[in-house]
Amino acid sequence: MNGGWLYLVAVLDWFSRYVVSWELDQSLELGFVLAAVERALAQATPQICNSDQGSHFTSPQYIDLLQARQVQISMDGKGRALDNIFTERLWRTVKYEEVYLHDYASPREARLALARYFEFYNHQRLHQALGYRTPAQLYFQQEAPSRSIH
Repeated sequence: MNGGWLYLVAVLDWFSRYVVSWELDQSLELGFVLAAVERALAQATPQICNSDQGSHFTSPQYIDLLQARQVQISMDGKGRALDNIFTERLWRTVKYEEVYLHDYASPREARLALARYFEFYNHQRLHQALGYRTPAQLYFQQEAPSRSIH
């Protein structure tokens, strides 16, 4: 962002690559991560939730939130970037198709642009790995028990 930083967290369904929820914040405080996870859990309860080992994802509040819904917690191994490959691919896509192309003047402008982008990503952007379907096409066709968020 022009003159500062924003932090983005997303909850991604690995099977479909559907971005279930996301949140943007100007600080790395825990609240924006919890808000994204709570919004995702309001849509579906996965069997497993995978994350990296960052302090947000090892916090008691995060762990308690998932355990209260009986979600198994999985964390990537240290130095194992490929454990979270679908999320890393999402970050690359968001950066190259949206963020690097714009010089956001404010957090509000960034939030609105990212909202449009994730709508496009979920409902219009065809994915070769998904047989040239959109993430939404797969996400809303699969049965709930097989869902896994990251």
